[in-house]
Amino acid sequence: MTTTSVGSVCCVILTLVLTSDLCVSSLPLDCHYGKDMAVSPVAQLGPRPFYLVNDMKESDLKTRLTQCAQRKTSYSKSDRSVGHRGAWLQFPEHSKESYEAAAVMGAGVIECDVTFTKDKELVCRHSQCDLHTTTDILLHKDLSILCSQPFVPATFDEFGHLVSGASAKCCTSDLTFEQFKSLRAKMDGSNVNATNVQDFVWGGTPVWRTNLYESNGTVMSHKESIHLFKSLGVKMTPEKKKPLVPMPFDGFSETHFAQKIIDEYLDAGVDAENVYPQSENLDDILYWLENATEFGNNALYLWSPPVPERFRDPLFWPDFPTLLAKGVRTFAPVMYALIDLNEDEELIVSDMADAVQQSGMTIKTWTLERSGSLYNGGGDYYQSVNGQNTFENITLEGIIERDGDVFVVLDFLFQNVGIESIFTDWASTVTFYTNCMMGDISEMGRKEFDWLRKIEFSD
Repeated sequence: MTTTSVGSVCCVILTLVLTSDLCVSSLPLDCHYGKDMAVSPVAQLGPRPFYLVNDMKESDLKTRLTQCAQRKTSYSKSDRSVGHRGAWLQFPEHSKESYEAAAVMGAGVIECDVTFTKDKELVCRHSQCDLHTTTDILLHKDLSILCSQPFVPATFDEFGHLVSGASAKCCTSDLTFEQFKSLRAKMDGSNVNATNVQDFVWGGTPVWRTNLYESNGTVMSHKESIHLFKSLGVKMTPEKKKPLVPMPFDGFSETHFAQKIIDEYLDAGVDAENVYPQSENLDDILYWLENATEFGNNALYLWSPPVPERFRDPLFWPDFPTLLAKGVRTFAPVMYALIDLNEDEELIVSDMADAVQQSGMTIKTWTLERSGSLYNGGGDYYQSVNGQNTFENITLEGIIERDGDVFVVLDFLFQNVGIESIFTDWASTVTFYTNCMMGDISEMGRKEFDWLRKIEFSD
């Protein structure tokens, strides 16, 4: 039996942990994170996936998931499970802590939405102008005065009725990178009834999320996210966000922006095969295909209909054969556009999804686990199957009735629509499903874990 010291085995352990199963074995690892961060050799799911299974109606799918839960003792990281803004269901989006939580729950790919600061440094934010709701910027007097629109309190009439809601607008482009890094990430939300900054900043978190983990949210630069993701052994999916300032910005053009995203991966030594750039702007995808072809080949063309009710109308769809002819390989529409109901209220592949399948394009989609309780129908992300958005002149009640229905939809997306992966605000739900139903575990990973457990440590 091998005997070694804790110090000498540090990087060996971390390498085994992060390269096992579906993790990225080719990424350079930094043992720094092994020393100061709790890392599990297998995905940790927590209770939510099992709650969801138990909440399902009786069905063959529930039986299979139940049997899997009863016999499976460990779960493997999955590239099919994409951490959307990290683990946004409970952690401040695009924070270090949110990214780490997603990795712990088995996300094999994690997202950094990319925008830029006043000095044109790339940072991870869902929108260029969301700092007033996703960080504590308004509590920094020296920084809040730099906001595009400083805080304005709510006003009420003499009867106490709201006249104008509280508001603010703070953008990454209002701050230098150094100023941005002084902020603390928090759960996205604000209180429109607030008459003071404190109530505005700390109000508005949806009741189905939590403020439990927002006390120390660490904001991230794009470069920092790359190094963190490398250390976690996950793949990376940066989304180039639409600039909300006139472009070029101080000489910084859209193409400079698109290229700088790629350059930061090249500078960090990350192989293109481990990066999936995203954009809702087709010009960005075509730029990457022409100027960074290996990265462009992996790019996701994000899409949602300009009018939600028209997602069934082919006049609003992209021309899929033309996209493929231009080199665009992956189409990533909003989740509800891929599924539909027939007149008997049976779940079916949407006409648009069928057209994408016929074109031969890869399908990825977004976003699971960001809808609150499905006992309330699930809201916009389930609108095509919950009765909210139906065919003209047809009234349907929908099939979304309980929280466990998330697995009904997820199973249909993978097995019938044929999606390759799905963005999720809580990775463990997808990780559990793909381990049970898609075979996301490797014999190599299991052997490495068994070997690791046999190591004896000595001083």
